[in-house]
Amino acid sequence: MAGMSGKRLQKELAKSLMAVQIQGILPPGISLVSAEDLREWQMDLTVPDNPIYPPDEKYRLRFHFSTNYPIEAPEVVFMLLSTPERKIPMHPHIYSNGIICLDLLDKQGWSPVHNVESVCISIQSMLASNTKAERPPGDVEFVRSNRSRPRDINFLYHDPTV
Repeated sequence: MAGMSGKRLQKELAKSLMAVQIQGILPPGISLVSAEDLREWQMDLTVPDNPIYPPDEKYRLRFHFSTNYPIEAPEVVFMLLSTPERKIPMHPHIYSNGIICLDLLDKQGWSPVHNVESVCISIQSMLASNTKAERPPGDVEFVRSNRSRPRDINFLYHDPTV
């Protein structure tokens, strides 16, 4: 991956790798799992102080970057894994296939000032403030019928209470 996208991702990766070596640079509950190339990264999250999410349970995020990053938002989804076990968190804005309805990840809500860390913090905050252990309305139908990439879905952001 060349150009602006590659340079920006190399800079973010260097910061994240340094954070792994020098504890405390990445915010608590956020850790880099893998970044074997500049197209896909995986991060683990824990959710502090919310009884809906056990404090020792980790959730895996997959970031997929286009060559237009940081001008274009990365695709970010939760991953369901058996080893190590990673579930899709219950939340009214997270579908059971891992797709996240968050304005920050939308074409209109994204800004190049955001980065992997700020996206992780936003998702962690969204989970920490959640009061409902439920899926979005229409989850089963959406998961069954959706064929669009997450960045191509036109979500309607109408529920600021969760």
